[in-house]
Amino acid sequence: MREARSLKVTSTGSIIAVIAEDPTAVGGGAPIFYVSSSEERERLAQYLSRITQGMVHDLSNGVYIIVRH
Repeated sequence: MREARSLKVTSTGSIIAVIAEDPTAVGGGAPIFYVSSSEERERLAQYLSRITQGMVHDLSNGVYIIVRH
């Protein structure tokens, strides 16, 4: 029988930016970029992810976050 090992979980990533059309949908400590269209949201997310070397995550509510893992 194998001995059970405890798994240690740590957070190594951080939210770099939040991109949203609706100002009431987000809040917090990361920089928030408000856009006027979904096309602008996608374009800005691409640019910011390239500049910051982060990953874009779609939260499926009109909000994208950029995270550095």
